Amino acid sequence: MNSLRLFCIACAMLMLSGCISGIDYGKVPHSILSAGPACNPETNQPEAIAGKSMFAVTSRLPDCTSAPVKLTGFRADKLRYARYMPIHNPAAESAKNGRNVPVSFQAEAAWWDDLAAATKANDGQLLLYVHGFRETFDTSARDSIQIMQMWNGSGPVVQYSWPSEGEFLSYAVDETNMYWDERNFRGFLLELAEKPWVKDIVIISHSLGARLVIPSIEYVDRNAETRESNNISNIIFASPDTDRQEFERDIGRSILSHDKVKAGRRMTLYISENDGALGLSRTLHGYPRLGRPYCFDPFEAARLKAQGLPERCYPKDFRHSGEMALSGLNIVDTSDVSVGRSGHSDYLRSAAACRDFASILQGGPGVTKNREPTHLPYVFRLRPYAKGEKPDHDEACKRR
Repeated sequence: MNSLRLFCIACAMLMLSGCISGIDYGKVPHSILSAGPACNPETNQPEAIAGKSMFAVTSRLPDCTSAPVKLTGFRADKLRYARYMPIHNPAAESAKNGRNVPVSFQAEAAWWDDLAAATKANDGQLLLYVHGFRETFDTSARDSIQIMQMWNGSGPVVQYSWPSEGEFLSYAVDETNMYWDERNFRGFLLELAEKPWVKDIVIISHSLGARLVIPSIEYVDRNAETRESNNISNIIFASPDTDRQEFERDIGRSILSHDKVKAGRRMTLYISENDGALGLSRTLHGYPRLGRPYCFDPFEAARLKAQGLPERCYPKDFRHSGEMALSGLNIVDTSDVSVGRSGHSDYLRSAAACRDFASILQGGPGVTKNREPTHLPYVFRLRPYAKGEKPDHDEACKRR
């Protein structure tokens, strides 16, 4: 998609944004929507969470005026702790088909007790998933369930659900809500990292969620008292919608510092040249996004072309003085195996990307048969599908 077309789409979004109703307050006071015991349980109620083995933390405003409980795109007055049912996640199920994921709130202390029991049963390891732009609680819950299945259901998956509107024309609202929610998320992440029963946290974020996760990990690294936050070990950014140059400038001195990498921390980025959503984001923000290898510098693109290489520009690596092999950063380019109209969710949609992602989740090096080295030692590409090859994306991505 060329820059002119993206610019036209961006202008259309801005003009149409005044027509959407997603940011209207509504006809019912928010305090009434979130009142009552269903939204604010004070004691554990086993019957309410029966069969709901998935964990969630949310800053979304709940609507508990009728059953079942619904989670809106508005901001809540506090974090709430929830459990939901791991319903099936078939490929044919649309994000907008109206099916709701059964969810119930749980008393905070009981929620932490149950998470502790599930984490201890998995030798202290858990997954934390933070969604991106244009997600409802239901759509991100389905992604969390899919991620759990790709992890082989070996331990608890916690979904952190911030108040995204779930609408294409609400990007600016989502961006605003994401920044508003940073204090909530970083406080939760700090509390989670300091739990004595947590030995290993795998953090996965998609799209705009990267801008919530990055400063929060930095915050935990600075403020963890009882631990050194080394239990945040495996960080995965899928299609990260954040400024690439800001990442290059700051991350090597913070999240991927020498001490953190030496203690075992690693970071994997899944990016694609075909990511239309991040192409639009670049047009809106002016500078390249981390999840799309766009060459902002035309002279760099010309140098790559002269060398017979694809015109794809990647973030700089972080090589620590005296230990050239110590980096912690791996970039996986899914451009040649992207699927779908946007190419924005290859890690959950493309067979090759899903196999690579599952290997990372399961603690492997991610060196699957489709991964190939590039001219940069920390960047790998996923080999294009052979002519006539018809991969079963749904099977590989656990979408059946």
